[in-house]
Amino acid sequence: MKRKMRMGMVGGGLGAFIGDIHRKAAIMDGHIELVCGAFSRDPENSKKTGESLYLPEDRVYTSYEEMIAKEKSLPDGERMDFVSIVTPNHVHFPVAKAALENGFHVVSDKPMTVSSSEAEALVSLVEKTGLMFALTHNYTGYPMVKQARNLARGGALGNIRKIVVEYPQGWLATKLEGDNKQATWRSDPAQAGPAGAMGDIGTHAENLAEYISGLEISDVCADLGSVVEGRSLDDDANILLRFSNGARGVMHASQISVGEENPLKIFIYGDKKGLEWHQEEPNTLLVKHLDRPVERYRTGLDHGGYLCDAAMSNARLPSGHPEGFIEAFANIYRNFALALGSHLEGQKPAPEHLDFPTVRDGLRGMKFIETVITSNNSDKKWTPMS
Repeated sequence: MKRKMRMGMVGGGLGAFIGDIHRKAAIMDGHIELVCGAFSRDPENSKKTGESLYLPEDRVYTSYEEMIAKEKSLPDGERMDFVSIVTPNHVHFPVAKAALENGFHVVSDKPMTVSSSEAEALVSLVEKTGLMFALTHNYTGYPMVKQARNLARGGALGNIRKIVVEYPQGWLATKLEGDNKQATWRSDPAQAGPAGAMGDIGTHAENLAEYISGLEISDVCADLGSVVEGRSLDDDANILLRFSNGARGVMHASQISVGEENPLKIFIYGDKKGLEWHQEEPNTLLVKHLDRPVERYRTGLDHGGYLCDAAMSNARLPSGHPEGFIEAFANIYRNFALALGSHLEGQKPAPEHLDFPTVRDGLRGMKFIETVITSNNSDKKWTPMS
């Protein structure tokens, strides 16, 4: 399509964390422009955020309801094409629902909703309307994650037997609620939903395991903890996993692991090969063999064509030049924008442009959260994930 996709944003006002990441990622490749926003429940904050982003005063709104209604009334050539939702979790569903019901496509931060019933409602809306929906599980955007996916799903590992995924952080090792905005809403069931660490980072681990392996989690045995005294939601989780092909797995997700920053890691072992990827060293993928030394794959370095097309097309820089967190986010926004452009022209998007998490991944995430909570509260060893 011979124009940029026009984005409206809900949330992400001054003082927020993830909204600014989304804005930088969205515009990185030149396919998207921010045209409007309802950035905060505080009208003054929303106004100041709009000013800082050089938006016209009449495209900065005091609520998402006002934004959707007024944008819908604009001519086709002016109104936003899609809504980016970067609010606390409890607002994801009402904004996404309103956007879809009024004809706007959606990009939403995760977890998609605070219940599987809300998630199922969004799946139904997306299928009914034919609109596009992307969920920003940004770790799927890394080139070496896509290379790992190509190897695992392409059979290079053989029959997958075991998956280990770890996501420890240490920033909530003390009680920050009340003093830290991010800690306060993430620890509040009214805003975060039924899960703390599991909703914030556990769903990333779940999604990464399923995205790379092509397998679905079938059963869990979960032990959740609220380690910091007075905390309402879980801040630590240890989970045994079973997968749809019979593979076993282990997940460790924690926000009270002192000294840890963001070392998301995944290990997948087949009967032929294994692989290992670390988020804090994202440009390297290790592939392990039964009978020879470890191979080291690197982003952007395609000796002899060993990197898959997805790994190459989602890298921007020559080898040896680090790409990271914002670039991974940007890959989701770029692919979504290119797919949306084709959609708006009445054409079928290229398969590589549909490589982003969807509304159904959001439903999987909510079912995982609820299954983990059910398992933790049960005296049964295994709880099936419906």
